[in-house]
Amino acid sequence: MLSEVLLVSAPGKVILHGEHAVVHGKVALAVALNLRTFLRLQPHSNGKVDLSLPNIGIKWAWDVARLQLLDTSFLEQGDVTTPTPELVEKLKEVAGLPDDCAVTESLAVLAFLYLYLSICRKQRALPSLDIAVWSELPHGAGLGSSAAYSVCLAAALLTVCEEIPNPLKDGDCVNRWTKEDLELINKWAFQGERVIHGNPSGVDNAVSTWGGALRYQQGKISSLKRPPALQILLTNTKVPRNTRTLVAGVRNRLLKFPEIVAPLLTSIDAISLECERVLGEMGEAPAPEQYLVLEELIDMNQHHLNALGVGHASLDQLCQVTRARGLHSKLTGAGGGGCGITLLKPGLEQPEVEATKQALTSCGFDCWETSIGAPGVSIHSATSLDSRVQQALDGL
Repeated sequence: MLSEVLLVSAPGKVILHGEHAVVHGKVALAVALNLRTFLRLQPHSNGKVDLSLPNIGIKWAWDVARLQLLDTSFLEQGDVTTPTPELVEKLKEVAGLPDDCAVTESLAVLAFLYLYLSICRKQRALPSLDIAVWSELPHGAGLGSSAAYSVCLAAALLTVCEEIPNPLKDGDCVNRWTKEDLELINKWAFQGERVIHGNPSGVDNAVSTWGGALRYQQGKISSLKRPPALQILLTNTKVPRNTRTLVAGVRNRLLKFPEIVAPLLTSIDAISLECERVLGEMGEAPAPEQYLVLEELIDMNQHHLNALGVGHASLDQLCQVTRARGLHSKLTGAGGGGCGITLLKPGLEQPEVEATKQALTSCGFDCWETSIGAPGVSIHSATSLDSRVQQALDGL
């Protein structure tokens, strides 16, 4: 087992095009969001496993000796154990969570324990570890925060247990694992997601593992080759939404007006395919006219999503504020509030960007300047992370 400290990060995700249409068999494009989750894993010899999640106020510890004595035969089902409801119930007993533990905290702890016990059980003895995880991603905003958490855990635990090699070489600031190792990370992260969500699509953990941009259709996931990194504003309206209710609303509208709504879904599919084509052509030398096409696609998709009934006054306000500054925005994810993205063309002056962010913040929204098409799960040297991340992992 490795003895050095590991520093791992993984990106969140946004849906660029295809939300809601994907439920009806159409293409969706998901892209890695360069707001990242960071994990520090520190092996030690104090006989404890410590988990610290400062974003949600968790500090939890278990005695390794007690965990070692537990009957974990329920995990002995091949290389990657599928977390059934029965297995999750047994994990709750192992975790010793209080009855009043919040759902978010409970699921985060259970996903950690599941991955720790499943991956580390092949070791001669369960390792003593101190693990801290901190995220730039807002929780519960549909930006893949739980997937980034699961991906970081899977990558760090597989590496410390030497199931996969540490790709970081002397002098490296950052590096990534091989394709084969990333496939194993993704497989385990998907199981962590199943502990948290029950029946996830697998898109969020795939985007967080591989990075870049992915195409998703009817359960099939494939990577786009060399997608450009696009600068965006990500805006969280902070309006809560219920994904299940919004999806049901689109389905009901389709049943009520099939000849109106079915063409809308087909048109959204065409938007996704056109965007995929343009991103493929942009490569490493994007042309100004390609950004104009991307902006038109954003505008058309937003109008279609409004026609499907998943818009919201807060999202209209976001689009109006950015349109007044010559920028183009759309909702991302379920809609009904939640988050929106705004494309930032190259050459946009920084004062204009700051003025737009200020205007959105004045609406009561949270706003980040970031990029999409970001690298997937990565391992970092201790000196490469900025002090803000280091302090957050220290719980300061």
